[in-house]
Amino acid sequence: MRRVLTRAAGLAAVGVLAFATAQPTQAHTLSSSPGHVAAEQPAYFVMTDVTHEQFVVKLTEPADIEHARELVSGETTDRPHLIARIVKRTAPYNPRWSYHTNPDTTQFFDHATEVCDATIPYVEEHLDEAGGAFLPGLVWCDWSSRLVREIPTP
Repeated sequence: MRRVLTRAAGLAAVGVLAFATAQPTQAHTLSSSPGHVAAEQPAYFVMTDVTHEQFVVKLTEPADIEHARELVSGETTDRPHLIARIVKRTAPYNPRWSYHTNPDTTQFFDHATEVCDATIPYVEEHLDEAGGAFLPGLVWCDWSSRLVREIPTP
């Protein structure tokens, strides 16, 4: 029974991410609105969690970049956590970790299912298990994640 519930929760998490990434973004609205300029370059942000480790995320969607900047500046506290699919290899902008987030799947959230919750170092320590019962679909949603600053393009 526990295995069935774990699998069901995993599928639910993947479904939530698929639904979230399939929704139209606000990028078109924001980029065509007066006073908003669409970002042409990716932006990089440092994320931390309860472990105080730091992890760099790359954002490419203008609406996500704007939301991230509002979080860092304190302009908003809405949807402060990140959910994304992980890629099991090092990224040049995040060399300390053996994984990074896929910017095309990165979203912000307030609450998510438990099956995708893990800290930055826990994902690293169990990366070989990611995609199975641990982080089904490679969906990661660290409940304690928060952006702390934007960094220059590496």
